[in-house]
Amino acid sequence: MSVPTTGAPVPAPVSPAGVTAPPADLPQPAQAPPGPTAAQLLDFVRRVAADPAAVAQLPLDPEGRTWVRLDGPAGSEAWLIGWPPGTGTGWHDHAESVGAFLTAAGELRENSLTARLPADGWKTLELSEGIDRTRRLTAGKGRAFGQHHVHEVLNTSTQHAVSVHAYYPPLPQIRRYSRTGPVLRLESVERPEDWQ
Repeated sequence: MSVPTTGAPVPAPVSPAGVTAPPADLPQPAQAPPGPTAAQLLDFVRRVAADPAAVAQLPLDPEGRTWVRLDGPAGSEAWLIGWPPGTGTGWHDHAESVGAFLTAAGELRENSLTARLPADGWKTLELSEGIDRTRRLTAGKGRAFGQHHVHEVLNTSTQHAVSVHAYYPPLPQIRRYSRTGPVLRLESVERPEDWQ
């Protein structure tokens, strides 16, 4: 192959799939900046929980959980949630989102699995021994978590609790599970329109 020496245009390179690649001298589209990490989300929920005015905006209901949507950092989804005694989430995960939550008032308990479960393609799993963890989260205590984190959050105390939660990317779905002993069963998949 000879190299052209005139000012004639050089054909654009062709990819193996047969698609013409853009010339190298054209400006490339800007990539979206990465979203907040789980650690940055934990820092955010910690700051919100420490702000009495922010926590006070949540109406409390003695019968059921209440929530207020917050402006999360860098496009994340955030919530302030009230938990009357005896309420909980049931077993669930947040799909591909990373997240963090922190107890602002009262006390919550988190039961979680330490094993990473397959993201899709199953309805029932038998869990191995030793993968259950329980955390007691009093006011000011929280945690960050990665993708596909399976857990349940409960208020087993006799007092109302309030917590702050943040997720990135904004929750694409929540998968809900039932659990009987070591058997975890996928029961439903919720989309944002189901909770917003």
